[in-house]
Amino acid sequence: MQAAPVRATALPTVTGALRAVESLLMSSGQRTARRNAWTSVLEDRARARDRAETEQLLDHTSSPARSS
Repeated sequence: MQAAPVRATALPTVTGALRAVESLLMSSGQRTARRNAWTSVLEDRARARDRAETEQLLDHTSSPARSS
């Protein structure tokens, strides 16, 4: 007796499904604008995080050493 052939199909990811719905609901220009805006938000967050880390490093290195 032979085993039945198995069909392997990849399940869609949540991101892929959302992009598919997005493409149905919005025109190409709106999709591009929304994607660009989100990319800008992520870049702004990264810059803010880098600024905070740099500020902490500068504060830590510029403070005089404490003697106990």
